[in-house]
Amino acid sequence: MENQTNQPSPASIMQIGSGFWASKILLSAVKFELFTHLAKEGSLSAKEIKSLLKLNCTDRHLFDFLDALFSFGFLKRDGLLETAKYSNSLDTELFLDKAKTTYVGGMLEMMNDRLYGFWGNLEDGLKTGLVQNESKNGNEPIFVNLYKDPELLKGFVNAMTGIQIGNFMALAQKFDFSKHKTFLDVGGSAGILSTMVAKHNSNMSCTTFDLPAVEAMAKETIQKFEVSNQVKAVSGDFFADSFPKADVVTMGNILHDWNEENKLMLMQKAYDALPDGGVFIAIESVIDNERKQNSFGLMMSLNMLIETGDGFDYTFDDFNKWATQIGFKSTSLLALTGPTSAAIAYK
Repeated sequence: MENQTNQPSPASIMQIGSGFWASKILLSAVKFELFTHLAKEGSLSAKEIKSLLKLNCTDRHLFDFLDALFSFGFLKRDGLLETAKYSNSLDTELFLDKAKTTYVGGMLEMMNDRLYGFWGNLEDGLKTGLVQNESKNGNEPIFVNLYKDPELLKGFVNAMTGIQIGNFMALAQKFDFSKHKTFLDVGGSAGILSTMVAKHNSNMSCTTFDLPAVEAMAKETIQKFEVSNQVKAVSGDFFADSFPKADVVTMGNILHDWNEENKLMLMQKAYDALPDGGVFIAIESVIDNERKQNSFGLMMSLNMLIETGDGFDYTFDDFNKWATQIGFKSTSLLALTGPTSAAIAYK
């Protein structure tokens, strides 16, 4: 967003400063399931959308809402105002239709329902260093709350699936699994990563490992993708329990939840579960070493302040330092999709 001209301009300042306007427009459309309706109907007029979504705003404000989505590239439009017909763009048709397995809107739903409000407390988080979500003011930590509330947990699991499914598919296809036989995903949630690895690597026997509260969701995923001959769900607590042995151990958006001490503890447990020649893979928004390009990774790290207080995202140099400290022989970085990479450590 740096000004590349020699002339001063407030444009980028205002674009970022008003960014929550654009964010809330998209999040509202996802909340209304607008893109799912359009995927089903093909195209709709503003009047039809107003009736379908039961909106009571003026026609002019509805046009503003829909045309803003069009200007962002999230909708296609044929006609203008009363004569306009709206339909999904290529991206929203694939990724924001709830009826498709490629739906990534779970994360956007959680951003709307939870994080949008909590990020209003960022100043307090930076001043105090304390968590700013449901756990604020001495309430129980977020993960305790999540696993007590089935609806909250389901929303969180859907969010994690949404934000990572593209990366899981990329890892399953980009990483060379041919030298390995067993795979363990620690904190595997709904079992999507294990399922993707199995679908793309017939040689792999996979285990998704998480708390008992999500075991049913993982089993549903395994059944849905018809990979029960390759994937199993095992319940366990990655803090309290040793990890099942495997040739490849992964953690997707797990390490960044915790402080450095707990990061090292989890990586040590992964190391202990691996044979010589085994591989540990952390899938995260790894921040570039110069800390100037991966803005999403930096913002995700601030989100960890909001959500956990002392969790943070990290650079590959950080990961390499921790891996060396634990005893891994070498490391590498594999780009996945967007701002996400796989930080890999070899035993």
